Amino acid sequence: MKIILLLIFISLIVALGFLGAFFWAVRSGQYEDEYTPSIRILLDDEPSSQNDNPATSKK
Repeated sequence: MKIILLLIFISLIVALGFLGAFFWAVRSGQYEDEYTPSIRILLDDEPSSQNDNPATSKK
């Protein structure tokens, strides 16, 4: 019976830790931009110069 109480106590501590991490993420602005991630695949990347990638440059 003691082990069940210990496991319940540990699970409550872990759950409160996750809840605290969630509230911290919300306060720090992790979930403010809801629109951009859904359209990121549609946006063009910045064009890079050929000097940046030696594999694509011709010799």
